[in-house]
Amino acid sequence: MKKLGAFLRHRVVLTGLGIALQLAVLVLMTARFSQYFIPFYWAMVILSTAAVLWLISSPANNGYKIAWIVLILSFPVFGGVIYLVSQGNRFTPGIRRRLEEMEWTMDQTLRPDRQSRRVTEELGALAGGQARYLEEYGYCPAYPDTRCTYYPLGDDCLEPMLEALRNAKHYIFLEYFIITQGAFWDAVADVLEEKAKQGVDVRVIYDDLGCVALPDKYDRQLAQRGIKCLVFNRFVPVVSALMNNRDHRKICCVDGVVAFTGGINLADEYINQKIRFGHWKDSAVRLEGPGCWSLAVMFLSMWGFITNESVDPEPFRPADVPRFPDSGWVQPYTDCPWNDERVALTVYLNLINRAQRYLYIMTPYLVVDETVNTALISAAKAGVDVRIMTPHIPDKKTVFFLTRAHYEFLIRGGVKIYEYTPGFLHAKSFAVDDRFATVGSVNLDYRSLFLHFENGALLLDSPAVKDVKEDFLKTLEQCQPYTLADCQKVRWPVRVLRGLLRIFSPLV
Repeated sequence: MKKLGAFLRHRVVLTGLGIALQLAVLVLMTARFSQYFIPFYWAMVILSTAAVLWLISSPANNGYKIAWIVLILSFPVFGGVIYLVSQGNRFTPGIRRRLEEMEWTMDQTLRPDRQSRRVTEELGALAGGQARYLEEYGYCPAYPDTRCTYYPLGDDCLEPMLEALRNAKHYIFLEYFIITQGAFWDAVADVLEEKAKQGVDVRVIYDDLGCVALPDKYDRQLAQRGIKCLVFNRFVPVVSALMNNRDHRKICCVDGVVAFTGGINLADEYINQKIRFGHWKDSAVRLEGPGCWSLAVMFLSMWGFITNESVDPEPFRPADVPRFPDSGWVQPYTDCPWNDERVALTVYLNLINRAQRYLYIMTPYLVVDETVNTALISAAKAGVDVRIMTPHIPDKKTVFFLTRAHYEFLIRGGVKIYEYTPGFLHAKSFAVDDRFATVGSVNLDYRSLFLHFENGALLLDSPAVKDVKEDFLKTLEQCQPYTLADCQKVRWPVRVLRGLLRIFSPLV
């Protein structure tokens, strides 16, 4: 009974009940009015029609439009109302102003570091075009002399991260989607507390929904230990599209000269200290040198966004930056769901379209729109060796079901699909032609590409590109291919269900 009581009092349960109650009241009131007031009924139908027309003319992703249009037309009385209620507070004047401030901070602080012209001169038009796009539209410069170390497992990343934290002299910035108490986070938190006592400026940002396993008001507990902490987008019992927008970034930055990013969150399953869904395959990169400053600015711009205060990054700019010649170029980047620039999607599409020999992709989810599917198939048909690796053991069964629903179309187009049999694959990486790679937080699904704050590191002619490739090929030995024959074994009821789920996949 105590466990049941604790479960019922959990903030996620209470929030979920609040949202369900709000939806139920909305549906019941609309249904009741529609029974007794014909004008009200037709007003709701007209409202739903207007919502559909608004969707059609909007710049939103086509898959997202179709999902909402089908839902609204299926329930014309209250479908439009639900859409308007859930979308109505997405772009309030306050959010727009804070977003503009966030982008202005990135642009003004990092503008002097832009070197896409030099990238073009040294690496050619393919690399220069990608670098120029990220500088102009993502406010993210490319940096030379930045050493990149690739970690093929989260297990490999733990000790180097702890060592970097222990060596911090000025500040530590951590921004993660998931933090869970256990061996990994407890070790990190102990170092953070120690460094805070030494006068180091220690700051943490975590996503409220991603960290539902943490105790309530955990940010206050960290504050008592000297660690400044902010919570992104608190989970509240209100129907709102804003609840879909999460901070999915993974950033660890020390003094602006050492940084880590990738797919790894601060929880024990990411270092295989806790077994969930078999062996957990993830990856990360460590950056040393000038490129780390960009990640520090990303963090500070998010800090200002959450606090609704102006933040000047210049006092945090490192005075003495180590440089590592012959390291190629590294371009850390970030993506925001609240503007019309799909940075992460464009990075992925550019890599797909620029591939000439091979394209190797690791992704935990493969729930993509027609644009990405077409690009992958076009590359395969042009003779590029396109291989995609996904998990064999899922963490979310519905998303895994949707992932497999995309296999047949891709396989028929010449794309090779492999599933990681020992467990769950959480790595998000691309390797292209021994020249380009990206490692970061961005999944190949609608949520990452259109709804979340994300980040990654683009590697241009960096020695670490071959490490990303070699990790893919080595991991391939533990995978089983998924063939067209496997797709055709699926029974027709499952095919029908997959087709329906694909329609609503942007909303999942």
